[in-house]
Amino acid sequence: MIKNLRTHAFRLALAASVLGLAACSSAPEQEDIERVPNKSAQALYEDAKQTLDSGLYARAIELLSAINARYPFGPYARQVQMDLVYAYYQTGNTDQALATIDRFIRLNPNHKDLDYMYYMRGLVSIKADENAFQEYFGVDRADRDANRTRVAFQDLTTLVKNYPNSPYAPEAKKRLVWLLNKMARYELRVAEYYFEREAYLAAANRGKYVVEHYSQSSYLTQAFDIMEKSYRKLGLPDLADNVKKAKSVNARNK
Repeated sequence: MIKNLRTHAFRLALAASVLGLAACSSAPEQEDIERVPNKSAQALYEDAKQTLDSGLYARAIELLSAINARYPFGPYARQVQMDLVYAYYQTGNTDQALATIDRFIRLNPNHKDLDYMYYMRGLVSIKADENAFQEYFGVDRADRDANRTRVAFQDLTTLVKNYPNSPYAPEAKKRLVWLLNKMARYELRVAEYYFEREAYLAAANRGKYVVEHYSQSSYLTQAFDIMEKSYRKLGLPDLADNVKKAKSVNARNK
């Protein structure tokens, strides 16, 4: 009898636990429903836009995502996706921002606002490469891989080239100057690394790469310098003298 009572009590406790878990698992879903009211696409978008303009980006993402899920083919679909990109960018969610941009460009190759999407993809790639803590304290990040920087440079170049009259083109051009210098500085840091380890040919080649590809950067003189001293270390005085002459010509033409 006692054994039966214990078994019955165990089953009751187990059932209560299962019901409790079910209630807990359903709570977030119910909360999500309550957080995004059941409104029309227009009414929801007006709420989302006001929230976005107020700088409440996390809440704006909730509202915009709800519109995107409930009305994927509605009249606000494309605008919602563009607004989501901006909100993701502001919250630092670069992966979601890039995924949304790539999907938008793939599905809307002739959209009138593609210039904005290329501009945002450039900005998102720049943000993805940032290290806020080290940037804040002035730590030089030129030694980091420059792949994200190159992607941003490519996207902003596409914007300036294909949409020269875009309202985003002037700002993109300013960003391109900064990115060009950043990429040149990265190559020079690698060249210095090689030079310090007596890999002089590799150092010279990195300096040459800057001269050939980033001649408009502010690091051209430094590139000539590392090429010249690397060639001298390699016992190639003729090449070193040619680099020295090229550096002098460049200085006169400034």
